[in-house]
Amino acid sequence: MLAACSGSDGGSGLSSTTAYAPSSSSVAPSSSTSAAPQVMPAACGARELAEMSPRRKLAQLLVVGVTGTQDAVDIVRREQIGGVFIGSWTDLGMLSDGGVASVQKAAETPVMVTVDQEGGRVSRLSGLGIDSPSARELAATMTVEQVRALAKEQGLQMKELGITVDYAPVADVSDESDDEVIGDRSFSDDPAVVTRYANAYAHGLQDAGIMPVFKHFPGHGHGSGDSHTGTVATPDLDELQDSDLVPYRTLIQPGVAVMVGHLIVPGLTGPDTPASISEPAMSLLRDGTGYGGKPFDGPIFTDDLSGMAAISAKYGIEKAATLAISAGADIALWLSTDKVPAVLDALTAAMGSGTLPAQQVDESVVRVLRAKGELDC
Repeated sequence: MLAACSGSDGGSGLSSTTAYAPSSSSVAPSSSTSAAPQVMPAACGARELAEMSPRRKLAQLLVVGVTGTQDAVDIVRREQIGGVFIGSWTDLGMLSDGGVASVQKAAETPVMVTVDQEGGRVSRLSGLGIDSPSARELAATMTVEQVRALAKEQGLQMKELGITVDYAPVADVSDESDDEVIGDRSFSDDPAVVTRYANAYAHGLQDAGIMPVFKHFPGHGHGSGDSHTGTVATPDLDELQDSDLVPYRTLIQPGVAVMVGHLIVPGLTGPDTPASISEPAMSLLRDGTGYGGKPFDGPIFTDDLSGMAAISAKYGIEKAATLAISAGADIALWLSTDKVPAVLDALTAAMGSGTLPAQQVDESVVRVLRAKGELDC
């Protein structure tokens, strides 16, 4: 496919909402020699989680495409989903006529407002005057400082429209021709160049208060084809260690998200399971140790689960979303609102059967709430 935190240090500017609860030892002691009562900190988000039903928690893990303001308001009011996706099919009047404010008003928890704004040929906001050259052109013509400034400028424009998350920058390492599936969406075929420029672009977005989403982990740049149209296999995991995975060793930091691609990775996912629904792939990203990276406790997005044949040719959205969340993704992303109730039914059933552990759901919800600035822990 083609995710808000502010401040150049990658912090999120979050408000403090940490809750505390007394332990059983806080009962008045009977002996004068007993230790003073202790108050133990509750787990991060305990109060917020306690106020949510299982279905409401699961809804926070969904980000779906909307056609416009009314579509977004209706689904947020009905199911309290975690976010909406502004795509090429969306009436952009939603961003300029106060529509986002209406969506947020319908939400009990702030809604992520997400967009695919990379620059170049993936510029969903060009109709609103937000555009830039492709990543490859930026790396060829600008310094990293200039790219950071450009990303900040565009991020501020997005923030004015109510957008909170940008599915950019592309962290893929690719030597494809410009018009291939990744092509000029990649900064370079040199992992070091990709790292420097993707890092600068991400920091620029963060400077503006937009959460950047690096994509497409573990690396689409040397994939066998286009996941929009069919199955894509990458080189073996051992080969990715020296190229596609290199940027992520540096790019994983507080205040960012990562999108996992529909990529079959020999030595990691097995022959028939894309990374977006693969527990080993999610664990590789989350733990970091398997590729020399850092542990990652930010949000993991899937790539689009409904409009890309690498997934949709095999699974309906109900199954795809359930597989993705069960594998360890925090946010299932797809293109329309009509199947949201059915997806929530499927996820609820998975929780009930134990296929999707309740503790795992809670951990994902905490990551989502933290990304939205609702938690500071």
